[in-house]
Amino acid sequence: MTTWEYLTAPLLIHTTKQILDNFGSEGWELVTVVPGPEGKGLVAYFKRPKA
Repeated sequence: MTTWEYLTAPLLIHTTKQILDNFGSEGWELVTVVPGPEGKGLVAYFKRPKA
């Protein structure tokens, strides 16, 4: 059975691609993006198989 680890990270609009590429190169898969606290900014949720 696969077990997962999770990560949340703020997304900065002007560097979104770079942020997503960096996490992707470390094996993180983007699950969803939601508005940040109080509707400010964006927060990305990632997962990857636990080593």
